[in-house]
Amino acid sequence: MPAYYLEILILLLGFTMLGIEAFSSNRSRSGIAVLGISGLFVVLLFLIIAVPSSEVPYDYWGIYHVDKWALFYKAIAILTTLLVLVLAKDFSSAFKKYTSQSNEFSGIGEYYCLPIFVCAGLMWMASAKDLITIFVSLELVTIGFYVLVSFMRRNVGSLEAGVKYLVLGALSTGFLVYGIAWIFGVTGHFDLSGIAEALNSGEIEKKPIIFAFALLMVGLGFKVAAVPFHIWVPDVYQGTSMPITAFLSVGSKAAGFIVLLRVIEPFLNSPLTSSSVILILSFLVCVTLFFGNLVAIKQTNIKRLLAYSSIAHAGFLMMALPAMESGFHSKLIGPSPMESISFYLAGYLLMTMLCFLVITIVSSLTDGENIDDLRGLGARSPLLAFAMLVGVASLAGIPLTVGFFGKFLLFNIAIQYAVFSGSWYIVAFAVLGASAGFYYYFKIIRAMYCGGAEQDGDQLALTISTLSRVVIIVLLAGVILCGVFPKLILGFL
Repeated sequence: MPAYYLEILILLLGFTMLGIEAFSSNRSRSGIAVLGISGLFVVLLFLIIAVPSSEVPYDYWGIYHVDKWALFYKAIAILTTLLVLVLAKDFSSAFKKYTSQSNEFSGIGEYYCLPIFVCAGLMWMASAKDLITIFVSLELVTIGFYVLVSFMRRNVGSLEAGVKYLVLGALSTGFLVYGIAWIFGVTGHFDLSGIAEALNSGEIEKKPIIFAFALLMVGLGFKVAAVPFHIWVPDVYQGTSMPITAFLSVGSKAAGFIVLLRVIEPFLNSPLTSSSVILILSFLVCVTLFFGNLVAIKQTNIKRLLAYSSIAHAGFLMMALPAMESGFHSKLIGPSPMESISFYLAGYLLMTMLCFLVITIVSSLTDGENIDDLRGLGARSPLLAFAMLVGVASLAGIPLTVGFFGKFLLFNIAIQYAVFSGSWYIVAFAVLGASAGFYYYFKIIRAMYCGGAEQDGDQLALTISTLSRVVIIVLLAGVILCGVFPKLILGFL
C-alpha cells in the first residue's frame, strides 16, 4: 500500500466527521470524538501492517519521500492526534462553557474534527524533502493551530493566545519564505538533494548561503520552540485549552524536528557550510537549555511550567544536531543522532501525554491549572497521582523510565562529540539544565503527596472515565517498559 494513502484516509476521516457534525441533531458530540479515535487507530494499524511491505525508501513525484524515518514520524503524528482526541473528550465539560451561548454543545464537534486535518499536515511534513512541500505542509499545520489555539472564543486568555500565535507565526513564516527564496537564488534548487549537490559543487559563495540558512532557522526554530524564537510558547500554552497545549507540545515539536533534521543535513555534510552551521546550532542549543530550564524554576502555573519544560527539551534534542557532521559518523559508538532524537521524541510523546491527561482530568473537574491545585491528589486519586509521578519522573530523567534512556542516548552523543570537537560547553549546559529539571519537576510531586488539601471539598475523589483509565494505564506501561526495554522503540528505527 503506498504511504500517501494514509494522508488520504486521514482526510476522508476528517471530512466524514465534519459531515456528521453538520447534520447531527443538537446533542452531545462525544460520538464524533469516538469516531475520530477509532479511525485514527485503524489508520495506525494500516501504517504498521500495510505500508512497511512497500518498497522503502521511495520517492513519489520527486516531492514525497518515504523511508523508515517518515513512517516513524507519521506514526508519532497519528498516535499524538489520537491521544489529543481522548484529552478533548475529557475536557469537553470544561470546554463547552467557553464556546457556546444558547446551544450547550455548539463548537465541540469542530473541536474534534480540526486535529484530524492538522494530523494530515504533520504526516505530510514527515515525507517532505522539498522546500516548497515543507512550506505547504507546515502552513497546513500552522493554520489549523491558529484556529484551535483560539477556539475558546469566550475565554479572553484563549483569544489573546490565538492573536499572539497568529502574529508571531506569520512573522516566522515570512522569515522561512525569505530563506527559501534566498536558497533558491543561490543554489537554483528547492529539493534538498539538489541543494546538497550545489553546496558541494564549489560554485557558490559561503556568505549568501549561510544567511539563507539563518533565515530558515528562524522559521524552524519557531516550530521546535528554540530560544530566542520561543516567545510564543508560555502565553500560548497557558491561554489555550489543555488538549491543544499537549498537541503543540508533542505533535508540532516532533514534526518540526523531522523537518529540521532533513533541512540541516546537506548543510552539515558540506565543507563549505558545516563549521558555520555547527556554530549557529551550538549557540541555539546552549541558550535554549539555559533559558528553558532556569525560567521553569519560578513557574507556579503548571501549563507555563510545562511550556518552559518543552523549551528545555528542545534544547536536549538539539544538542545531538552538531553530531550529524559527516566527519563524526565513523567515530560514533551507539545509536546515531537521528535514532537518538527519534527515540527521545517517541518517549516524550508517552511521558508528556501521560502528564497532560492527568492535568486535563484534574483541571476539568476542579477548574484549576496551578501546581497548588494538585495538592492532596495522592489521597483523592491514587491512580492519577501515580501516573503524574511517573510522568514527571520520566521528564526529569529518573532511571527505569523512557526519559532516562532518552537523555542517556543524547548525552552519549554530546559527550562523544565533545571529545571529537572539544565543544564541552554544550555538555556543561546540558548538565546544568538537567539538574534544574529535577527541582521544578519535583515541585509537582511534593504538591501531590506532601502538600495536603486545604479544604474538605478538595478531599473528594476524582472520577475517571473508562477510556481515560485505559489510556493512562497504557501510557504508564509504555513509559516504564520502554525505559527498561528501550528496544521496544529502537526496534522500529
